[in-house]
Amino acid sequence: MDLEFNKNDDKMRLLISQMEQRLQKVYLGGGKARIDKLHEQGKMSARERIDFLLDKDTPRVEMGAFAGYEMYAEHGGCPGGGVVIVIGYVSGKQCIVVANDATVKAGAWFPITGKKNLRAQEIAMENRLPIIYLVDSAGVYLPLQDEIFPDKEHFGRIFRNNAVMSSMGILQIAAVMGSCVAGGAYLPIMSDEAMIVDKTGSIFLAGSYLVKAAIGESIDNETLGGATTHCEISGVTDYKCKDDADCLTRIRNIMSKVGDYDKAGFNRIESAKPKKDEKELYGIFPVMRDKQYDMYDVIERLVDDSTHEEYKANYGQSIITTYARIDGWAVGIVANQRKVVKAKKPGGSNEMQFGGVIYSDSADKAARFIMNCNQKKIPLVFLQDATGFMVGSRSEHGGIIKDGAKMVNAMANSVVPKFTIILGNSYGAANYAMCGKAYDPRLIVGWPTAQVAVMGGAQAAKVLVQIEVASLKGKGEEITPEKEAELYNKIKDRYDAQTTPYYAAARIWLDAIIDPLETRKVISMGIEMANHAPITKQYNVGTIQT
Repeated sequence: MDLEFNKNDDKMRLLISQMEQRLQKVYLGGGKARIDKLHEQGKMSARERIDFLLDKDTPRVEMGAFAGYEMYAEHGGCPGGGVVIVIGYVSGKQCIVVANDATVKAGAWFPITGKKNLRAQEIAMENRLPIIYLVDSAGVYLPLQDEIFPDKEHFGRIFRNNAVMSSMGILQIAAVMGSCVAGGAYLPIMSDEAMIVDKTGSIFLAGSYLVKAAIGESIDNETLGGATTHCEISGVTDYKCKDDADCLTRIRNIMSKVGDYDKAGFNRIESAKPKKDEKELYGIFPVMRDKQYDMYDVIERLVDDSTHEEYKANYGQSIITTYARIDGWAVGIVANQRKVVKAKKPGGSNEMQFGGVIYSDSADKAARFIMNCNQKKIPLVFLQDATGFMVGSRSEHGGIIKDGAKMVNAMANSVVPKFTIILGNSYGAANYAMCGKAYDPRLIVGWPTAQVAVMGGAQAAKVLVQIEVASLKGKGEEITPEKEAELYNKIKDRYDAQTTPYYAAARIWLDAIIDPLETRKVISMGIEMANHAPITKQYNVGTIQT
């Protein structure tokens, strides 16, 4: 291996180590002392409940672990968004599990908690995936109630989704394993089956203190809404469980009897490992983001047998479009080529194309490939590392906007599932064209090297400095080169902080940050869940001619 490869390998391993260290802190939720307090109450933590529930030694993907990361500092933080969400297997059936973390503000809902829960329900609805709620929450976090309570994408949307999923025939199971109060009380009861843990679970619209204040009635919480009340008097819950383990075992028993589902019918054969060493991904990906590399080297370490069949290999080379298999699943890959290539032009001349930039011919090719994958019912995988579309008079006169619109149209109207992996840059319109979050990828994840922004920090800082300098000069201030450099560094540092994968994952622009070696697993489990949902819509690219 060469020196550059070793530098890259060291840097990627360092980034992964930093990610894992941060995850370990997230996994503690509100801290060890609060976990110990749960144990004293005879309760498991949210992560212990999920570990007990999921099948042993089976793959899983956690969603939104970094939700709320470095947010809400003035409120003491909200690790993981106060809820743990995992796609995994229960009694052999793939499902999504949503568990309130009672160690984080007693499981109260921050704005990011609502966004994360809605993302879990979106995944369940798009993929007709069974969803299991492990409820242990004090309800809305009152100091931020105006940011979580009344709007369309706020707390109430959860219950609307409960009703919609019920009408779609998507199985919902709820276990009340702690507090379940106020509006949150509707979630388990709008599920198909609900169970409650004796002595620790409780459901009521208003707790004993509020009941006393509102109507003057004196009553304890257990009598008001405990397991005995709701299993023997009100009939609100279906099963009474003696403890957490009994409750989770009952869910496993229910799931073991659930019948099969209609499949979308995506093609799968026996899985094969890549022939090229996957661990070499660490060394292939450059330390410096302005360095070039060959995306084919990445693809050949992600796909089965390291083989693929490329579509229009010698045309529009700044995007690679190719058919392959990942863990046996047939996929169509759309990937940004980061290597500078020589593109053939009419008359036999060559033109240098910059790596990571989308040109007109590449956009046209990608649009056609996306349509082909929809015709063949092949899921799409986007490997993003792009700085944007080519600019300048030559590109504008050549119709770059028209060709970019073709690509966006074809991608946005796709009826086969889309999965997006952000390896490096995800800037500007390239984020959109390569299936960014706004374009409904079934899953969107980033490597620790991912960067999401309108443009790179250096470019943005140059533009913003020009505006700032002009404004200051307009006020009569003299701007020295030193002052201008100080402004540039200040703006660049602030902008760079907003482009990190952690900033994106904290706000759930990314579902997860992953080790590159988990890429195949994420794609495979994603296609497996998408296979739960037969395609019912006809592919239509709209009015733009291709």
